[in-house]
Amino acid sequence: MSLTEEERQRYSRHLVLKEIGTQGQERLGRARVLIVGVGGLGSPAALYLAAAGVGTLGVLDCDQVELSNLQRQVLFDSASVGTHKAVAARDRLLALNPSIRVIAHDEELNAVNARKLLGDYEVIVDGSDRLATRYLVNDTCVLLGKSLVSAAIYRFEGQALTYVPGRGPCYRCAFPQPAADAAPSCAEAGVLGVLPGVLGAIQATEVLKLITGIGEPLIGRLLTYDALEMRFRDLKVSARRDCPVCGTDPSITELTSAAAAKSVDAASIKRLAPGELRALLGHRTGAAMPSLVDVREPAEFAAGHLQGAMNIPLNTLPARLPEFLGADTVVFVCRSGIRSARAAELAIRAGVPGVAHLEGGLLAWAARCDPKLEVA
Repeated sequence: MSLTEEERQRYSRHLVLKEIGTQGQERLGRARVLIVGVGGLGSPAALYLAAAGVGTLGVLDCDQVELSNLQRQVLFDSASVGTHKAVAARDRLLALNPSIRVIAHDEELNAVNARKLLGDYEVIVDGSDRLATRYLVNDTCVLLGKSLVSAAIYRFEGQALTYVPGRGPCYRCAFPQPAADAAPSCAEAGVLGVLPGVLGAIQATEVLKLITGIGEPLIGRLLTYDALEMRFRDLKVSARRDCPVCGTDPSITELTSAAAAKSVDAASIKRLAPGELRALLGHRTGAAMPSLVDVREPAEFAAGHLQGAMNIPLNTLPARLPEFLGADTVVFVCRSGIRSARAAELAIRAGVPGVAHLEGGLLAWAARCDPKLEVA
């Protein structure tokens, strides 16, 4: 394909970038990208990908626009309330760039239709807010050999990870086995309205890099973002030989109902409120004391931590879990509760008994129990 004069004007700022130029813009025009979920994350990702000239955009969502969505889902406006998200998203994206093709998939993704829906696209953007959907999207991408750009948000924090077949770990490698209640929804936990805009823009950036072949994608790296501290962190993630979908002996080889069920572990993680953990630490002494594991990075731990806590960063935890197989109770803590919940998932999967984590993290502890604690 060759660019028209109108397209040269529209994409002129891309064309002057030597890393993209005419050839890169033509690649974007030939690309097919599916966005799963056009909510907080999918909205900015879709807008930027449409503006960038991605030739075919699929938008998959079965929900309708609600008034509470408008605080962060920038694809929609007040007139969109009550309409189907996929249809409203298509209309908005075509208004932004009528030269691209936008396909509205107004349906729910499940194990039956996942292969067909994702199979028509090259790159998948996961903007879903349901944990089971994230694992289904990941498993489908691995089985079909599709690139995946995944992101998630929680209150004031977010994370992003890119999977490319044969080049690095998948989402299950980073988060092997979720607990059913490990990730409360935005309605339950709340979310800063601009937060998904940051992560959605990062997802769009990753997609453009994958299509044009420029830069270094987030392969084998989990990028975390803390809006309150305005801080990014880059955590290394390794491929797991025992990963059930991309490991050496995968147990998930088909997208059946049984395979989808493996996305959620029936064993829930025990959550401790700050007051409950304080009582637990105050009433147990000597050998009966729980093992308190802080999974933050060493610099964060050094700034301030709970008395008696040991520091085992999350990316090094799997190798240390056998140490806790004989423990009575193991409580994981981190800054806000996200990493400690992941640590608890890993511990349960490894057979560690008595696993719990501090809900709300050390930020909640400082607010309710010890305002003098320095939380980095």
